[in-house]
Amino acid sequence: MDKFIVRGGNRLTGEVTISGAKNAAVAIIPAVLIAESPCRIENVPNISDVRLSARILTEMGAQVRWIGKNTVEIDPTTIDTNIVPSELGRKMRGSYYNIGALLARYSHAIVPLPGGCDFGVRPIDQHIKGFKALGCTYSLNDGMIEVSAKELRGAHIYLDMVSVGATMNIILAAVKAKGLTVIENAAREPHVVDLANFLNSMGANISGAGTDVIKIRGVQHLKGITYSIIPDQIEAGTFMVAAAATSGDVLVKNVTPKHLESITAKLMEMGVEITEYDDAVRVRRTGPLNKCNVKTMPHPGFPTDMQPQIAALLSLAEGTSILNENVWENRFRYVEELKRMGAQITVEGKSAIIEGVEFLKGAPVRAVDLRAGAAMIIAGLAARGVTKIEEISHIQRGYEDIVEKFVGLGADMYLRVDPDAGENAKIG
Repeated sequence: MDKFIVRGGNRLTGEVTISGAKNAAVAIIPAVLIAESPCRIENVPNISDVRLSARILTEMGAQVRWIGKNTVEIDPTTIDTNIVPSELGRKMRGSYYNIGALLARYSHAIVPLPGGCDFGVRPIDQHIKGFKALGCTYSLNDGMIEVSAKELRGAHIYLDMVSVGATMNIILAAVKAKGLTVIENAAREPHVVDLANFLNSMGANISGAGTDVIKIRGVQHLKGITYSIIPDQIEAGTFMVAAAATSGDVLVKNVTPKHLESITAKLMEMGVEITEYDDAVRVRRTGPLNKCNVKTMPHPGFPTDMQPQIAALLSLAEGTSILNENVWENRFRYVEELKRMGAQITVEGKSAIIEGVEFLKGAPVRAVDLRAGAAMIIAGLAARGVTKIEEISHIQRGYEDIVEKFVGLGADMYLRVDPDAGENAKIG
């Protein structure tokens, strides 16, 4: 089994360049299905989830060509099926964006139920609510969901809970529906805005993205375009927290500082110095870490995808911190791994009570999901001794060149490849 080996104690310094946003890319690539000519997507993160998204389109008949590792050209005109391959689609949560895209293209989609990280149930009831409002019926058979409509018609949709996935999937389905679709209580995350910008560049008519009311006026045609994906706020936040955890001084480049405000605010509350530039932030820590209470919320609140990373940092803060999770009900599974390293954490329902310790100790741990894996790296970088991280395929789903980027900042870290793993030993 492949492992990341991390020897802690090195102070991170220097510059790191952030890749394109994973959560935008895994929706924008399926969105190419709706185009009537080829698209060129730039600033694509070279991660396994993105490669899998592109491979799904290839298996469906699209012509996919990689130009370097961060640009992909996709010609969807050769696709002649509305079925997403079951084996591939089950490997990632973002495969469900093919439902909305295929509905826009064919008014009929057959897609496997989503996979991805296992930190709680992933109901798609809000997606289905939106599709039904647009005129669809659906059925479940052998783990595949079939959604179809005689004709997609605009509708007024109120989401019972803020859902990024449902917001983006309904946008995809509605861009060619007849009339006006209004989504209320819509998600406001940067990747929702990026998907809307991508579709608008193709000729869609979407307004209000970034607010809780999004309006989509259906159009008949969407053209192929060239588009560059936004920087990844969660990757940026991960490196910001790692710099703080190691008393480092790091310039995090290719970011949108506004997207990082909730993360920046909590780091500053903990005593970390943050300097913002047009497209970069400098993170510097010289003193102790203050205790801090954190509550995850939909954007613009503190992102749930940064919760495990901030927990690793709070483990080193002076005093008692309380971390409340308000998005996923089972996202504290990583706590047992941090406790192996000496963290003092007690989980009570949706809250984790974190008693800061003077130092963490290297230990064998697992990456139980993508962001938990990032937390294990941060903890390992700050710990005394060697940390061996298993199940790193989770981490490789969402972080491009993570070893190389940390090593470039002075980390003592490397990938130990299992010689018996064969193809599974390859990153991405």
